Amino acid sequence: MTAVWQWVMDHGVLVATVLYWSVDMALRLVGLIVVPRNRRPGSAIAWLLAIMVFPLVGFPLYLLLGSAQLPRRRREKQKVINRLMRVRAQNIPDSALDEDVPSWLQSAVRLNRELGAFPLTGNNSADLEIDYDTSIAAMAADVRSARESVHVLFYIMGLDEVTEDFFAALGERAEAGLSVRVLYDHWGALSHGAQYRAMRRRLDAHGIEHFPMNPIKPIRDGAFQRPDLRNHRKMVIVDGEIGWMGSQNLIAAHYDKPSNIRHGLHWQETMVRFRGPIVSELNLLFATDWFYESEQMLPSEIVVKPSPDTSGSYECQLVPSGPGFVAENNLALFNQLFYSATERIVAVSPYFVPDESMFAALITAARRGVEVELFVSEIGDQFLVFHAQRSYYSMLLEAGVRIWLYRAPTILHAKHVTIDDSVTVIGSSNMDMRSFLLQMECSLMIGGTDFMVKMREVEATYRSRSRELTLEEWQGRPRVMQVVDNLCRLASAVV
Repeated sequence: MTAVWQWVMDHGVLVATVLYWSVDMALRLVGLIVVPRNRRPGSAIAWLLAIMVFPLVGFPLYLLLGSAQLPRRRREKQKVINRLMRVRAQNIPDSALDEDVPSWLQSAVRLNRELGAFPLTGNNSADLEIDYDTSIAAMAADVRSARESVHVLFYIMGLDEVTEDFFAALGERAEAGLSVRVLYDHWGALSHGAQYRAMRRRLDAHGIEHFPMNPIKPIRDGAFQRPDLRNHRKMVIVDGEIGWMGSQNLIAAHYDKPSNIRHGLHWQETMVRFRGPIVSELNLLFATDWFYESEQMLPSEIVVKPSPDTSGSYECQLVPSGPGFVAENNLALFNQLFYSATERIVAVSPYFVPDESMFAALITAARRGVEVELFVSEIGDQFLVFHAQRSYYSMLLEAGVRIWLYRAPTILHAKHVTIDDSVTVIGSSNMDMRSFLLQMECSLMIGGTDFMVKMREVEATYRSRSRELTLEEWQGRPRVMQVVDNLCRLASAVV
């Protein structure tokens, strides 16, 4: 043994070289076998490229981030949740579409019911709010009107000068003896350290039950879970009668970041306030997330109950999505609607990095004569995603898609789509691979031309605050930017 060790010491460079290349080749071969399994070709190629170029870096990253699947115990819990949703959703009154609506819309309703379990409900009312501070104030006022319960769920929550009154309202209701339950994404909230800690102290001071969603514990439930599987939903439900949902987080519009404040950077959102039977669907989705994190099953009678207000005229359907829904519900809905459109598609998304199927659906719609408009921000807050989405602009513009750039220093963070004059989809879901595969999202489909009038007003407002990008301008951008955009597009496929 001594002689062997002495030989290794004497030939250390040779041994290290042989060991390095042996590991290098082994990782490449294993990558070729493992990576393509049940994965989109684009994503597989991106991962294989990373492994082939930098095996010692690419393969460990693949082990860390290469699977969007939840650990087995979490998957079993998700199956319980899905069964629970289907059983309890049977108590939500089902509505039928009018006979004169397009057949493709009826097909979309059936698709959503099959994928997400929630029925189409009628007799709902819905009001839009696009002013950031006004929506937080209105949610606080609704919380103060609560008589029984308040349920709150946001991707990002923090206590600051803008949200102070909202948290004060939660504290008042808790002190009055109401059931107040709060969920927040662990990473989304934790990334705003001072505001996150202040929020937790305030909730604890009033005895409010709260849980972080998808807590960052990589080895959990007996298996590794990639750390970027997040809950991206945003909802407030009061007494099971009033529901808020949309794109806005519960934090100041500048996200309390000094650099944002210095540059005047702030976020533009769209929120919807609902009354009617659809609120039970929102409450049921909250109850499933509550069970997912707390393992407490909320009583059915406080989750799904008859709405006292059925004076509205809108037909609504909730569409949940996330790693627990293997059919990628939000992507399936978007694609179905894009291929069904005959006149007009207006899409608003802060992060537009579609998969091949969605990109093809939009390009095809534009080429067959559908008027397609895409609203994105002139500037971005996430380097990789911002440059990746820019790589799609050339083909979109060449196909006839009109691209509107929301002017700086505002980040257009709203997320909604309108199809013809028939249907709106609004919620938390971006049009990117993270929202399709990695994040728990909440989208809501609203039918009817009456609500479309409200949406057209919002679209007109956003159009007035934007400038249109032309093909000539885009083709004249610096070549180095084209290279950066394309490289980021390749990296964005690594999911």
